[in-house]
Amino acid sequence: MHALPHGTTSTPMAVAVPPSLALPVIEESFPRHLHPYWPQLQEKTRRWLLEKRLMPADKVAEYADGLCYTDLMAGYYTGAPDDVLQAIADYSAWFFVWDDRHDRDIVHGRAADWRRLRSRLHTALDSPQRQLNHQDPVVAGFADSMVRLYSFLPPTWNARFARHFHAVIEAYDREFRNRTEGYVPGVEEYLGLRRLTFAHWIWTDLLEPSAGLELPDAVRKDPAYRRPALLSQEFAAWYNDLCSLPKEIAGDEVHNLGISLVTHEGMTLEEAVGDIRRRIEECITEFIEAERAAERFADGLDDGTARGKELGAAVRACVGTMRNWFSSVYWFHHESGRYMVDSWADRSTPPYVNNEAAGEK
Repeated sequence: MHALPHGTTSTPMAVAVPPSLALPVIEESFPRHLHPYWPQLQEKTRRWLLEKRLMPADKVAEYADGLCYTDLMAGYYTGAPDDVLQAIADYSAWFFVWDDRHDRDIVHGRAADWRRLRSRLHTALDSPQRQLNHQDPVVAGFADSMVRLYSFLPPTWNARFARHFHAVIEAYDREFRNRTEGYVPGVEEYLGLRRLTFAHWIWTDLLEPSAGLELPDAVRKDPAYRRPALLSQEFAAWYNDLCSLPKEIAGDEVHNLGISLVTHEGMTLEEAVGDIRRRIEECITEFIEAERAAERFADGLDDGTARGKELGAAVRACVGTMRNWFSSVYWFHHESGRYMVDSWADRSTPPYVNNEAAGEK
């Protein structure tokens, strides 16, 4: 299977997917699309990372394109206006940098630094304009992302996004404590925590500015819409767990579905991998059924009125974007240097992290 190109080449690359990670149904039934703005997106996000000092110049030059952060978003929100996609892609790149900062704070036992960052992110989420020039690049970059994302839809959407991301920050704090204490959550506890740390409802919220319309609660909370949205995110989180399991075992992680299955269900590592694959495959099957129900739901909204037509079109656009998540996430995990643990000098230390700024020697 040829994946779409990444980096600056225009020639498709053949990406070898290991048999243990291959999902023929994704390769055959979920065609991959890429937003036409992607080349500019990649360039501008690279520049934004430099301007906001989120990655050093040498790390950006060596790793930014190969990490494929812009490819992931350009393959997901394919119908978004260019400025919306740019804001989402920069925010996504920030999210990965924040995730790495969180990891390094844990590895180096910097509990006080993490507590300060956690508090500052909560503040920036509610008052981003006031934090644009914060001395911590992670805070300032987040504030810049929020100012831009908050500009597309009404304050009601902004408040919902903020509420959802406050919960994500607190979930990251729970992960900090779990890892510091060496606590492996049980399977159900882990799955609930994962929905927050993977930010299921954040990526789902961002479907709306991509479609150009805030959906009313009656539409957004209807099971016909909510079910495929959840399944698209569950697939992404669980497939990430499957692909990142070697990386997370090497880094003494405690948050991975496979680790919870081994620790609490008495499975061997091989059995746990098989269980994750089964969940992923069931998720894909269930999404295809839920997708059809969502399309019927959209048809029902289109009742002949101008508002009905607008809502029906927006829901169809959102559901189409949910489908994109499957192929985009799948290929991202086989193209991004973020998961190529075997090529790292130290399997527990990502080469793209800012070691100096993180206090490492």
